Amino acid sequence: MATAHILGISAFYHDSAAALVSDGRIVAAAQEERFSRRKNDEEFPKQAVEFCLRQAGIHARDLSAVVFYDKPILKFSRLLENCLAISPRGFPNFLRVMPSWLGGKLNLQSVLRDSIPGLESKCPILFTQHHLAHAASAFFPSPFQEAAILTVDGVGEYATTTIGAGRDNRIELQQELRFPHSLGLLYSTFTAYCGFRVNSGEYKLMGLAPYGEPRFADRIRSELLDLKPDGSFRLNLDYFGFLFGQSMSNERFHALFGGPPRKPEDPIESRHLDVARSIQCVTEEVMLALARRAREVSGSRNLCMAGGVALNCVANGHIQRAGIFDRIWIQPAAGDAGGALGAACLAWAEGAVSDGVRPDRVAQTPDSMQGSLLGPAFTDAEIEDVLKSEGAVYERLDEAELLRRTAQILADGKIVGWVQGRMEFGPRALGNRSILGDARSPAMQSAMNLKIKFRESFRPFAPIVLADRAQEYFDLQCDSPYMLMVAPVLERHRKPVEQGLEGLDRLRQQRSTIPAVTHVDYSARIQTVTQESNRFLHALLTTFDQQTGCPVLVNTSFNVRGEPVVCTPGQAYRCFTGTDMDFLAVGPFLLDRTRQPAAALARRAEVKPD
Repeated sequence: MATAHILGISAFYHDSAAALVSDGRIVAAAQEERFSRRKNDEEFPKQAVEFCLRQAGIHARDLSAVVFYDKPILKFSRLLENCLAISPRGFPNFLRVMPSWLGGKLNLQSVLRDSIPGLESKCPILFTQHHLAHAASAFFPSPFQEAAILTVDGVGEYATTTIGAGRDNRIELQQELRFPHSLGLLYSTFTAYCGFRVNSGEYKLMGLAPYGEPRFADRIRSELLDLKPDGSFRLNLDYFGFLFGQSMSNERFHALFGGPPRKPEDPIESRHLDVARSIQCVTEEVMLALARRAREVSGSRNLCMAGGVALNCVANGHIQRAGIFDRIWIQPAAGDAGGALGAACLAWAEGAVSDGVRPDRVAQTPDSMQGSLLGPAFTDAEIEDVLKSEGAVYERLDEAELLRRTAQILADGKIVGWVQGRMEFGPRALGNRSILGDARSPAMQSAMNLKIKFRESFRPFAPIVLADRAQEYFDLQCDSPYMLMVAPVLERHRKPVEQGLEGLDRLRQQRSTIPAVTHVDYSARIQTVTQESNRFLHALLTTFDQQTGCPVLVNTSFNVRGEPVVCTPGQAYRCFTGTDMDFLAVGPFLLDRTRQPAAALARRAEVKPD
């Protein structure tokens, strides 16, 4: 029997991506932004599709089905209903979005066929519901044969939140909340109010929250959000502007929180810190209530999560510590990009290419995401050709020597760009397109933020840690392979700090023996590393541990503010020379910044609005 190759697509709304599943096995997945270099690129993922086909060694004519992660007709119906419900105030927004719908979204089947050259006319084009694609992306790659499923985001077609269950090769969505009552849109409204960009700045708001006090939390509960014990809620729409498309909030909202929205480059005031902390606290309450409801409805002791709000790793950590579930698995590409993967997995599980005969599914341990290392890789010869074309000065080392030298460089307090193997799928750099540093260095956070990433000084960095040593440093009772859990640093590693400081004045206090990854509230966003999840990164951590006695490093994405994570060796080299990074390890090649050509060092990395 011929192999069934199913291509999943997410596009035209946010963070477009493509994913390829062959007979149920995930072969490749990538976001278009990594190729186009346009952050959160929403255009058709042409280059991501080409990569997926190339990785599988097939052509478009070999595809068994193409599946889109959304049902455009349903989404258009919701937009039309919303416009009529709030007419005439909603009419300007309807006129604004109408051209894109008439220009192709309503005839997406033809758009998809035209956008994939060589696709056979007999190849079916399928569509799945948005939150069902999220649910599939969470359950089918998970290590569970059965699980509760919770998906939470801004909005799909109508749904904003769903609770369901997965068993074997089937998913059933049992309950849902509908637009405009959306936890994702609520959080994004506060993101915009604090001066950050919607759909990309939510993690900034989460990082800002520990510097403030939750003094507005009761105001949110009493005025904005009617939360029921079962996790369902309604928003008070009198305070929001997103229905009309002009802005997320309105003047009534601004008055409630003490002033107008912060402009992106304006100073951050104590009020913004308190607003961030307040909405984060309320979000955690809602997510805990939803998790309890998912446990009650499903009866399962396992939980799978997806949707953009599932990237709120602080809330995830609270769910884990609450003991509602024995095990939790979160899709690393939880946002819209992951919908491409979910759509492909769902079509396979439903027997879309086998006359409705559902194939068997056996859950894999630790999961079937392959560490989310599903993007492009480059051969040593390809890397060397790029380095030569750039005029780079480099050494080629065997594996043991590269590990030894890199570990020593990190122990000396230097910053290393680390590009190895296949690129990550999802928003987190998980050790293959990363910038690494010594977590023990008090100066590392500031150096990385200001000299390398060119971003706000308050932004925390995440630790990578050997999985079997994680509990020596963190109060973490589970693995966190995808950097989606926040947990406290253990008391024995904490250090006393000066009392009386408030807000961002607490930023440079040395709070633990690993200060570069210890946030102001003594928490850390942890990535645990095993030999199975990432062999080479595990070897580097082991080597560093042998040299220093510390199994923890700083890991942040290999990019500067406003740019997507690097994909190719050439992008890595230009980012390396365009910042103050000290060394670059790309494949077997090690590069010292001080030895690079002056012309290369003169090209500073372009920093864009983020």
